[in-house]
Amino acid sequence: MSMTLLLLFAPPPVPALPANQQLKIYGKPINHRHLKSSPVSATRDDVDAFTEKSSYLFKLSSTDADSIVEYDLRKIASVYRRKPLILLRRVFQVGTTFGWWFGSRFVDELMERSDQMFPVRAAELRKILVELGPAYVKIAQAVSSRPDLIPPSYLDELSLLQDQITPFSSEVAFNTIEQELGLPIDELFSEISPEPVAAASLGQVYQARLRQSGRVVAVKVQRPGVQAAISLDIFILHFIAGLIRKARKFNTDLQAVVDEWASSLFRELDYKIEAKNGLKFRQLYGGIQDVLIPEMYVEQTTRKVLIMEWVEGQKLSEVKDLYLIEVGVYCSFNQLLEKGFYHADPHPGNLFRSYDGKLAYIDFGMMGEFKEELREGFIEACLHLVNRDFDALAKDFVTLGLLPPTAEKEAVTKALTGVFQNAVAKGVRNISFGDLLGNLGATMYKFKFRIPSYFSLVIRSLAVLEGIAISSNPNYKVLGSTYPYIARKVLTDSSPQLKSSLVALLYKEGVFRIDRLESLLTESLRARTEKALVKKQTEDTDSRLITKEILSFTLTEKGAFVREILLQEFAKGLDALGIATLDYFTSAVIPFAAPFSFSSLTEEDRINLTNLRRLLLLLSRVQSSKSASVEVKEGSIYKNQTTYSEEVSLVFYQLASAQEVLPILSVIPELPPELQQEFLHLPADLAGRLISRAVARTIRRMFL
Repeated sequence: MSMTLLLLFAPPPVPALPANQQLKIYGKPINHRHLKSSPVSATRDDVDAFTEKSSYLFKLSSTDADSIVEYDLRKIASVYRRKPLILLRRVFQVGTTFGWWFGSRFVDELMERSDQMFPVRAAELRKILVELGPAYVKIAQAVSSRPDLIPPSYLDELSLLQDQITPFSSEVAFNTIEQELGLPIDELFSEISPEPVAAASLGQVYQARLRQSGRVVAVKVQRPGVQAAISLDIFILHFIAGLIRKARKFNTDLQAVVDEWASSLFRELDYKIEAKNGLKFRQLYGGIQDVLIPEMYVEQTTRKVLIMEWVEGQKLSEVKDLYLIEVGVYCSFNQLLEKGFYHADPHPGNLFRSYDGKLAYIDFGMMGEFKEELREGFIEACLHLVNRDFDALAKDFVTLGLLPPTAEKEAVTKALTGVFQNAVAKGVRNISFGDLLGNLGATMYKFKFRIPSYFSLVIRSLAVLEGIAISSNPNYKVLGSTYPYIARKVLTDSSPQLKSSLVALLYKEGVFRIDRLESLLTESLRARTEKALVKKQTEDTDSRLITKEILSFTLTEKGAFVREILLQEFAKGLDALGIATLDYFTSAVIPFAAPFSFSSLTEEDRINLTNLRRLLLLLSRVQSSKSASVEVKEGSIYKNQTTYSEEVSLVFYQLASAQEVLPILSVIPELPPELQQEFLHLPADLAGRLISRAVARTIRRMFL
């Protein structure tokens, strides 16, 4: 649920209560550090706008209310079909409310005053959403996290929906606490704030101190009537989604998308589920450096009351801490692509910078599960997108369920090339996730793309994260920051599917594409979370550090698969170098013997020779811009004998240059002993491969 939970508001001194006041306040408020705002207030006479305008929705019998605790469209339909007047009244209320607002915008355009009225209409829209209730507030909260899509006036107003909604009565809240927990409030807490410190669409939060342990906690209480209101609005939205799909012939099952969103929203209304989510989230990601996840008091939590550890800090979007944004990207990578259990509602009201400089996650009501096969498919899609392999990308879309298997692959590949070519040409660090989604719209409709229900939450999670980052850095690209972790996972993961993808990425028709290995290794080295390594960009270019990291990685168990590829390519290159050297000296000593050379190079040997030189350049980290731009394309690089002769000279120069080779050798003593031992085994392994190739070559040329 979207709420600036636990954080920004310090309660005022407890007021002297009139003799006839029934509100139960115990103890003095807890002292805080300096905090920004005063608490939101709610007196008995102050009715929040939602209750005032839509309280007729609350009137369900206990039987009806109990029947819609979990999301079940059939049960919801059976309840409201017996209440046609409430249903029609809600449709009329929503229709006339939005109709009035859109009519006002239309009049503004006719009178050419749209720009002047922008702030006014934005404020009106926020009030309308609050009056209509939590379902519409939740939709607006997702939109409010995209400053690159929403005009500033609307963004400022909609951002208030994250934590500045008028609270309901504290008397009602305290009665709910007592009813749910089965004890008088003074037996539960030694102190509790007289007013909520934050209020949102689904509930509000109080600060308290547990009587038994003395720990400071946040107490979240669900807003009365919220379940009934949300269930009715979802019933209406589900019906409208069906009409839209039929009228517009949408490929995506809009009703399934509504169902997925509604299911997660209903789970968010059960605080027992949220407490278990928070506990699991803490177990999975609480160990990540500079990530703070509050403790959940599961035993003292019910469906309508949640008790959790109190955390203090500021909204991440307000402090502009780029390091913590990177921490958030790393944590999101772990959620989406490592563990598969992810925070599906990471808007600015749910991410904070704690006072000790950590990224604090709160509110675990809306979570998602990303299955392993889909995680791997998503990783493959990112790899193919960055490497402009649009044919493979079209197949990935089928795997992810975005395209039907019957789609015309060639036509889709051509369309994807047109959509993504320019965006990807700028480089992975400049790819905007929002731009990719925007550019894909027309193609999705043309080729009958479908948005699986699970995918909407994943895309929303990534898009919202990029939106938060953009508020701190307009040039921030979430895909560019996530790709290093994707590259490292592809290089190190033991999954057979990802290993197969890596081989397919690095080899085309048997030709090793070293450019892609260079890109993966270089990007994987950017996958850092330590403060000392992200503060200065210059450290990324330190050749000694990078050489050490590449060696360390390839010598570990995780790098075994890549080590095999490198040894194989080194063996091919050294074998080609031996043949080229023999040719070179034979032609130099006996010029007329060159046309009859028994061991002349094949095209594959020449490519292997170039790859050897570039592998040496990669390890010594002195690759020139010229060599970096070379692409290995069969039949296009080697035109004559002079070309490969120059390659031989360049390879010998590379091997003979102490300045270039020493960085590789000098870091070996700095490696852990077990890695040094692994390094000492490499020459024998390489020699064995060379002998095997030489024997195979001799047999092939003698008998074939």
